[in-house]
Amino acid sequence: MSVHSLRGFRDLLPADAALFAGIEAAAREVFALYGYQELRIPTIELKELFVKSTGDTTDIVEKEMYAFTDGGGREVAVRPEGTPGMVRAYIEQNLSQTGRNAKYFYMGSMFRAERPQAGRYREFEQIDVEHIGNAAPFADAETIAMLVKLLEKVGVEGCSVEINSLGCAECRKVYRETLLAYLRLNAATLCEPCKGRIERNPLRALDCKTDGPALAEKAPKLALCPACAEHFARTQQLLTMAGVNYKVNPSLVRGLDYYTRTVFEVKTTALGSQDAVAAGGRYDDLVKSMGGPAAPAIGWGMGVDRVAMLLKDKLAIDGSPKTFIVSASADAQDQAFRLLAALRAAGISADSSNLTLSLKSQMRSADKSGAAFALIIGEDEVKAGTVTVKPLKEKGEQFTVPVSDAPAKIKELLERKNL
Repeated sequence: MSVHSLRGFRDLLPADAALFAGIEAAAREVFALYGYQELRIPTIELKELFVKSTGDTTDIVEKEMYAFTDGGGREVAVRPEGTPGMVRAYIEQNLSQTGRNAKYFYMGSMFRAERPQAGRYREFEQIDVEHIGNAAPFADAETIAMLVKLLEKVGVEGCSVEINSLGCAECRKVYRETLLAYLRLNAATLCEPCKGRIERNPLRALDCKTDGPALAEKAPKLALCPACAEHFARTQQLLTMAGVNYKVNPSLVRGLDYYTRTVFEVKTTALGSQDAVAAGGRYDDLVKSMGGPAAPAIGWGMGVDRVAMLLKDKLAIDGSPKTFIVSASADAQDQAFRLLAALRAAGISADSSNLTLSLKSQMRSADKSGAAFALIIGEDEVKAGTVTVKPLKEKGEQFTVPVSDAPAKIKELLERKNL
C-alpha cells in the first residue's frame, strides 16, 4: 500500500513554510500598529456552534463542514471558519469585562470539504481579525484600511476593494418579503439548492454561485433604512480619509447569515481572473444571539494560501544557514562543534553535516546548503587556533582568521554583502 496525503490536503515544504511564516510575521507587525492582540481558539468545537452562528442553510453547514461524533458521543466539527469560535471565546472568557478594546487576531487552519482548486484546499490557513464592541463607522474604515495595509506590506499587487451594505435586521425584514415574492415567481429558473432555500432563507440565493450573479442584476435591490444609509455613507467618507481606494458593489453579499451592514471583499487580478483574497464585514447581532452581551462587531479573514500564490516569486524567503561548518580531521571535530555554538550565540545561523564524514562529503553538503560561507577546521587550524573561511555564494579567495574572531568577522562580512 502506498502512503499519500488525502485529496485537498498538502504538505508545506520548507520554501512554502518560510513564505507562510513571512506573511504571518508581516501580519503581526501590522496588527501591533492597530492595537490588536493574538487569541488562539480550538480547532474543534461543538457542531452546534457553527450551525447556530453560520446558518443551517449555508453551503458551509449543508455541504462543506467536517463534522463527526467523537468518542464521548458529542457532535463536533473541525472549524470551517473562525468567527463563531472567537465569539464563543469572547463570551465564555468574559472578555467584555477586561476594560480593553476587544481587538483580536488569530491564525491557523480551517477545514471545508469543498472542491479543491488553485489556491483552495480542504485544509487552508486563514489570518482573521475581530473588533468587538464598536458600532461606529470608524471601526469599519479602520478594519478595512488595516487589511489593505497588510496586503501592501507583503507586496500583493492589483488589488481592488469592493464594499456594500446589507442593512440591519429591520432593513432585511422588509426586503425579505420583496425578494421572497420575486423568487417564488421565478422559482423555475433557480438551481435545486436555491429552490429548497426560498422559504427558509431567500437571502441565501443572492450568494449562490449558480444563481447569484443573475439575481444580483435582476432581483429587487435592498433599500437601507436611514440609520444604515447614514452608517454606510460615513464609512465611505472615512475610507477616503484613510486613503483607501474602493468601489461600491450593490451586488456584493456574504455567504454567512450573521453579516449586517458593511460587507467587503479585496480582489486581485494577479492570478488571471478576479478572485477574493480576503473578505469580511459587520456582525452586530451575533454576540447577543449566542448568549453574550449586545456587542456590535466587525472582522475579516484572509486566505494565506491564496496570498502565498501571489507572492511565491517575489517574496521568496531563503531559509538557508549563513554559515556551514566543516571538520577536516578527527582532531578538529570538537573545535568545529564549539564554533557552531559560538556562531549561533552571536546570532549567526550555522549548520553542519555529520562531522565524522570525509572532507569531500562535508564540502558537498556545504555547497548544497545554500550557505554564504563554509568555515573549515582541520589539523593545521586546530594547532594555530584559526578557521579557514571559504566563500560559497560569491567568487572570492578563502582566508584564515583566529577562531575567536570568526563570529565578529562573519557578521561583518554578512552585513557588508547584505546577506
